[in-house]
Amino acid sequence: MTQKTVLITGCSSGIGRLAAFTFQANGWNVIATMRTPEKETELNQLDNLLVAQLDVTDGESVDKAIAAGIERFGTINVLVNNAGRGGRALLEQMSDEKILDVFETNVFGAMRVTRAVLPHMRNRGAGCIINVTSMAGVIGLAAETAYCSAKFAAEGFTESLYWECKPLGIKVRSVAPGVYRATSFGANVDDEAMEQGDPSLIAHARHLRQHFSKSADDAGGSAPADPQEVADRIFICATQDTPLHNPVGTDAEMIMSMMAVPTRQEFLDKLEPMILPSD
Repeated sequence: MTQKTVLITGCSSGIGRLAAFTFQANGWNVIATMRTPEKETELNQLDNLLVAQLDVTDGESVDKAIAAGIERFGTINVLVNNAGRGGRALLEQMSDEKILDVFETNVFGAMRVTRAVLPHMRNRGAGCIINVTSMAGVIGLAAETAYCSAKFAAEGFTESLYWECKPLGIKVRSVAPGVYRATSFGANVDDEAMEQGDPSLIAHARHLRQHFSKSADDAGGSAPADPQEVADRIFICATQDTPLHNPVGTDAEMIMSMMAVPTRQEFLDKLEPMILPSD
């Protein structure tokens, strides 16, 4: 069997990095992309793995990385849109620039890379596109207005793409992790805007955020969630028959079970104690 190739965005840390190791360990060719490949010291030591510069906000770098990967390995069988960024604040605290930055990476960046890879898959009549979204694309969270809006958009993008690509022989899937504190994602979240505004607004933002953070910890259990299970789910989506939407994590599973009610409002009513403090 011909060795297959995956291109993964956002491989400098976290889930993208773990996914690169996972695919490579399972005998795949890997195009591990990141904004600053010159800092990489481990992935570039592995066989059948190309570290390439790719910034999802820069179309030229996207085209160059795809071309380099195809030149090295011949084709791209699977695309994993993993690169993302967070942004915590109340809507009132966020500037247009901050909101656009969140959408540029989480939505427009994924669209940009997908659009560049699709012709290769369509010409072959086969392929798989996996968008790493978030449970924040399933439920709206207080003090994460822009991020949740972007991840809801990413889920909608994935679902529409699913219908477009299914007749072409191309699989489309989303993997929606819950909270994984063992990754560097939290440290990279832009939460500067939470300090904007008058003291009462800042206090309100902090109060909401602290309450949900504790709720998420309680839902996840005592042991920190292992992000390797997200990388494993991505690999399963690439190699097996799975549903379109794939939530991952104890907290994600709990939320999905709560959604088993007749109406969205009933779900939101059940979710309220997790999102809003009682006071």
